[in-house]
Amino acid sequence: MNQRTLLLIKPNAVLHRHAGEIIHMIEESAFLMRDLKIMRFDRALAEQFYAEHLGKEFYPRLLDFMCSGDTIAVLLEKENAVRDLRKLVGDTDPAKREPRTIRALFAEGITENAVHASDSPDHAAREISLIFPHINHY
Repeated sequence: MNQRTLLLIKPNAVLHRHAGEIIHMIEESAFLMRDLKIMRFDRALAEQFYAEHLGKEFYPRLLDFMCSGDTIAVLLEKENAVRDLRKLVGDTDPAKREPRTIRALFAEGITENAVHASDSPDHAAREISLIFPHINHY
């Protein structure tokens, strides 16, 4: 059964024109793009989206970064989408990134790590509802 997940191409990757390469990697990995939009996070949406990190040391920097430029949001679908996308994007920790993952190729650190990928089906459903509110089913 197919599963949906969310990919965000973050402001640094958009700024440095890596979006096309990232989307190509996604398509090469057999994901179906179900919706896509270019957006800019405002503070309220960033706070809501990253609420689980409230109180953590990096939270204010993360919000500032996510509001700093355009983001490309992509609603993706395939069997085991959450797991497969997390593997393709790679670890947030530069020391743990596998070669040829999106973050190994395009990240500029821990916060400016090029992409966000939902880490569970429940988080995917929540994040998709925030970014694509017109999608009324998961």
